[in-house]
Amino acid sequence: MKLFGFLKSKAFFISLIAAVVILVVGVFVALKWLEKTTNHGQRIAVPSILKLDTDQAIQVLEKNSLRMVVLDTLDYDRDFPPLTILEQDPEPNTDVKENRKIYVKINAAGYGKVILPEFEKLTYRQVLATIKSLGLKEGTISYETFIGKDVVLRVTQNGKVLKKGDKVSKNSRVDFVLGDGRAAYTPEELDVAPEID
Repeated sequence: MKLFGFLKSKAFFISLIAAVVILVVGVFVALKWLEKTTNHGQRIAVPSILKLDTDQAIQVLEKNSLRMVVLDTLDYDRDFPPLTILEQDPEPNTDVKENRKIYVKINAAGYGKVILPEFEKLTYRQVLATIKSLGLKEGTISYETFIGKDVVLRVTQNGKVLKKGDKVSKNSRVDFVLGDGRAAYTPEELDVAPEID
């Protein structure tokens, strides 16, 4: 009976109204605080920082209240200047909020070096697949008298003979001296043997 009497009393209704008002005001204040701290409704278009060096990119991002984080340096891409932004995430013109981190990958300063394996006494066809997988290019081919046809006798670059373990820049050309397969011929047979191009 006392409970029912309290539920009908003036003090209960005043307490109930005060609780509802405090709840509504608390929810309103919480929503406003969240809107302000999460920058609700704010949109900043991410500028393109591709092909800019890191200092330039930081300046552009700071003007837009954004931050830069370098993730990695990628293999050299000759379509981009050395040490410039090669990739960015989020991509340009994506809408983000203030203080967002923009993750970037940088173009290397130049082509990396590769270590040459043993090429001598292998056939040119075997070697060609290897040089392509190393990121090297096929240069000029010349021939010397040797018993094996198209066997690699020497690998050179800019006139220097290269050996196993030498380091050369990726994307550079290497030249080959191959055997012509004519060493087993007698002088008379050499006169009629087909010429090597």
